[in-house]
Amino acid sequence: MLSQAIGAILPTAAAVALSPIPIIAIVLVLDSARARVNGPAFALGWVLGLAVVSVIVINVAGGASNAASTTATGVNWGLAAIGVLFLVMAARQWRKRPKAGEAAEMPAWMASVDSIPPTKAFVLGAALSAANPKNLALTLAAGASIAQAGLDAAQETIAVVTFIVIGSLTVAGAVIVYLVAPRWSARPLGAVRTFMSANNATIMMVILLILGLKILGDALPGL
Repeated sequence: MLSQAIGAILPTAAAVALSPIPIIAIVLVLDSARARVNGPAFALGWVLGLAVVSVIVINVAGGASNAASTTATGVNWGLAAIGVLFLVMAARQWRKRPKAGEAAEMPAWMASVDSIPPTKAFVLGAALSAANPKNLALTLAAGASIAQAGLDAAQETIAVVTFIVIGSLTVAGAVIVYLVAPRWSARPLGAVRTFMSANNATIMMVILLILGLKILGDALPGL
């Protein structure tokens, strides 16, 4: 059923939306001189990245709705592997969290985000949604859940669009807020960036731990 499929992907979609690094990246883009062009370009790349990975997974795992099929077994093993991977990543995030009074370490590429052209902003958005290991694994898990639901083409489209919309709320939402009220948005977006930068490891640890346990628990009965 469509409602069950959407319910199954809500946690992963929310996790994609709350991923700190893309949120920090879009705030940096919106703080640049080319914000009005680079912001939408980044958001478009982000949305297309999620869409492409989701569609590929659903097509590859098309027979997963039949629980007795080898495709379903393979999907369940893949989900179990993603669940275990998330638990390992959660442990790594906990170990690498900054100590009290220590500044959180951000990726080196963030230093040049404010000077990139629109084409690179688009590529960066796509890379952070489709090639970032955490978001890629989340999108793979969501696509596999949709494939297992046994939906028709229209329902699959609705499920994918729902995942993309929820997963893009923070990135696309920040761009929309900026375009509508650029002066007003500066302070709240700056506050979000500061909070996400300081709590990146803790936020991702909690998200990965919860999702790892959920995905692993959903996959084990089918093995």
